[in-house]
Amino acid sequence: MATMVARRFGVRLFCVSALVLLVSACSGGGETSKNEGSVSVGLVFDIGGLGDKSFNDAAHRGLLQAKGELDAAFEYIEPAEGSEREAALRIFAAGDFDLIIGVGFLFTDDIKQVAQEFPEKKFACIDITWNEGDALPSNLLGIKFREEEGSYLVGALAALVSESGVGGFVGGMDIPLIHKFEAGYRAGFERVRPEGKVLVRYAGVTGDAFQNPTKGKELALAQIDQGADVIFHASGSTGLGVFEAARERDILAIGVDSDQQSEAPEHILTSMTKEVDVAVFETVKSVVDGTFVGGVQVLGLAEGGVDYVFGEQNARWIDDEKRSLVESMRQEIISKKTTVPIR
Repeated sequence: MATMVARRFGVRLFCVSALVLLVSACSGGGETSKNEGSVSVGLVFDIGGLGDKSFNDAAHRGLLQAKGELDAAFEYIEPAEGSEREAALRIFAAGDFDLIIGVGFLFTDDIKQVAQEFPEKKFACIDITWNEGDALPSNLLGIKFREEEGSYLVGALAALVSESGVGGFVGGMDIPLIHKFEAGYRAGFERVRPEGKVLVRYAGVTGDAFQNPTKGKELALAQIDQGADVIFHASGSTGLGVFEAARERDILAIGVDSDQQSEAPEHILTSMTKEVDVAVFETVKSVVDGTFVGGVQVLGLAEGGVDYVFGEQNARWIDDEKRSLVESMRQEIISKKTTVPIR
């Protein structure tokens, strides 16, 4: 059984004795040994894995930064769905790793359980599912983002540049986390264009909804046929299909999590970024510094946890007047004059 799991994860298992296994996961540039004073990080990617050009790639950038600036060693696993996530966490927890990170809300239950069983290790979960009052193991840091705040700003931008007054939203999995993106986008769009309309579709109700570009293109084309000329996606690699539709029909799209301008250079209005790379780097740094504390961190506009991309590549669509309006909306949120809905 151990051999089967090892092959599926791409890991090597070395038998040290009849009772002990030392595990080393395949790394994409991480080192299996660590220098004195450094830390070793084991990270398990979300659905879609490395190369999604969005959420997972942002986490990987954080690892690379930690390696370069903090001399941290890292290794990662790209599991499939279901029990493989828990098994991947256990592989790292049983090995010589100081910090184990699960990337994505789907890790919530598994990482809480594993953290309880390995109290001497430190754990972090990006996008943890957590409600006020929920208890977490003291060695687990849960990181959440106020996605609705960044989505509100890109919704405003969409409304400002839309010629039809119709925006589109393509979500991945139909769950509360992605509803926050939808709600913020809709609220920002309607703040600028009260008479406007936002069309909404989701790719599915399982994890596959985050890795289905064909479905993403199909949903985007349907919205374009209904008049949408700016479409925001929050759907992982499913969004690559949205970009393909934007290129074919010559409309604008909005990326998510990372700056996705390079995916369709003439058709990306902006991207709503979640600073997952910063969150990963700062978590590793806290372990290096000895300041790691379990609990929950919630990162929004005020904390620099979310934002939108603005620069030379999209200044053609976002002139000074539009930029000024959106920045004033940012300040309203930071000063708590505006509260962005989450559903």
